[in-house]
Amino acid sequence: MAVIGIIRDLFRRVSTSLEKRKYNPNTRAEYLRKSGAQVGDGCYIIPTDLGAEPYLVKIGNHVAIAGGVQFVTHDGATWVFRDTVPDCQVFGPIVIEDNCILGQNVVLFPNITIGHNSVVGAGSVVITDVPPNSIVMGNPARPFGSLEKYREKCLDRWAQQRPPDVIIEPGATWWTTKNFAENRAKLRAHLRKLFKEQLG
Repeated sequence: MAVIGIIRDLFRRVSTSLEKRKYNPNTRAEYLRKSGAQVGDGCYIIPTDLGAEPYLVKIGNHVAIAGGVQFVTHDGATWVFRDTVPDCQVFGPIVIEDNCILGQNVVLFPNITIGHNSVVGAGSVVITDVPPNSIVMGNPARPFGSLEKYREKCLDRWAQQRPPDVIIEPGATWWTTKNFAENRAKLRAHLRKLFKEQLG
């Protein structure tokens, strides 16, 4: 009987892995909805799962989530109370509102809301709500400057770093243009030239 259980478990893992491979970051929302999460439209999501309780995760429209982001919807520290309350479990939702981006390796704890138009910096650990229109980073994540100042800074940098001959058709973005590969090659050459002195 143990062998049958091992074979079933192996089959389930292989099936799940193959199912996940059908999706890319632009279509992953479809897969995550099947696991019970609420996910809006126009998202770019690299992680292939949303933790042990995906049904406690709500993601708005136009949200980007980088690789390594972890969704922790339960409080594992209840372990220390289990000698007196053996079945103690504590859970909480994670809500990410519209038009947010979560950087590489962010950790999200239960009972938090990330307000719309917010940026969570790479490696941040989010333990409390993030107000709308915020930039937060660190462990624990804390406010870091104004979103408007960050926008201005990014637009100034892009004006300097954007290759002059990039082609993006109307209605497309950098990532969805049919010229993506060509534009990426132009950008690579342009950045190498621009940062030649710094790179040596």
